[in-house]
Amino acid sequence: MMRVAPPLFAALLLVAAPVAAQQKHNSNAPIDFGADHIELQDKANRALLTGNVSVKQAEMTLTSARMTVTYTGEVVGGNPQVSRLDASGGVTVRRPDQTARSQYGIYDLNRRVITMLGAVTLTQGGNTVNGGRLTINMDTGRAVIDGSSVAGSSGATTGNAAGTVTQRSGRVTGTFSVPKRD
Repeated sequence: MMRVAPPLFAALLLVAAPVAAQQKHNSNAPIDFGADHIELQDKANRALLTGNVSVKQAEMTLTSARMTVTYTGEVVGGNPQVSRLDASGGVTVRRPDQTARSQYGIYDLNRRVITMLGAVTLTQGGNTVNGGRLTINMDTGRAVIDGSSVAGSSGATTGNAAGTVTQRSGRVTGTFSVPKRD
């Protein structure tokens, strides 16, 4: 088991706890979106957004090349209830003072969890953490970064039906800023 020195551990917590020092994310806030093209598939309870996709909820913005918005059959106040966002192609999640990037992203609104997969980079100030998978619990602010998003791959490229996930090395890496000392 690897032990982390206290100052390094404290810096890791700074980068990996996106909501701890901020207000709790409002997962019930309306979701505003924009895209170059949208295809509604009402019988399947989903919408496909393509081209410069941007979704904003409260203080969080999610951008990607493509996104599938899944909604329940339930309509409240004339609006379908969104349950999940699946994004691909240059996925970026921006929150105050923090940015996460990956190849794929899933926002499960029912569980209030964002999962980012493939070449993940999380930055906050001068701190950066890289890995294969990032999971953020929007209620607790707990963020977990794993070295690999696909079991058994290490430094490999894994193909799947949605495309290709490029793995770095199966390890979590990063850079922490150090304050100037006299």
